[in-house]
Amino acid sequence: MSIIKRNEIFPGLSFFDDVFSRDLWNWGMTNNSSTNTTIPLVNIKEDNDNFLVEMAAPGMEKNDFKVELDGNLLTITSEKQNENEVKEGERYSRREFSYQSFQRSFQLPKEVVDADKIEAKYENGVLRLLIPKKEEAKPRPPKMIQIH
Repeated sequence: MSIIKRNEIFPGLSFFDDVFSRDLWNWGMTNNSSTNTTIPLVNIKEDNDNFLVEMAAPGMEKNDFKVELDGNLLTITSEKQNENEVKEGERYSRREFSYQSFQRSFQLPKEVVDADKIEAKYENGVLRLLIPKKEEAKPRPPKMIQIH
C-alpha cells in the first residue's frame, strides 16, 4: 500500500484545490519573464560525445544572439529592438514599442566541455549549439585486465 499526499480544500473535489492554488493573474504565463516577454524554451540532449542545446527562437536572426561560455557556465543572450522610422509630418495616436531581450544560463559539468570546438547554428527558428566533450570526459568501454 502506498501513501498519497493530497492538498485538497474539499476532499474528493480536487478541482477546487487546483483552481485556488493557481496564480489567477499569471494564468498561462509560465514561460514569460518579468517584462512579459517570452523566454525561449530549450532542449538539452547529451550523448557520449556531445551536448546538444536547441533553443526555439523564431523570428530572430543569427546576429541577434550572443553565446558565451565562462568556465562551465553557458549563457545565451539576445536583444532585439525594432524601430519603425517616422517620416516628417507623420503623426500617430498609438505606437507600440517592439523590444525583446532574454538571457538563459546553463551550468555544464565541470572539466567536461571542449570549449574550442563548440559550434552554433541558427536555422528555421532554432538556435543549435553542439558542445563536444573532452576526450578524457567521454565514457570508455570496459577494459579486460589480465591476471598474471
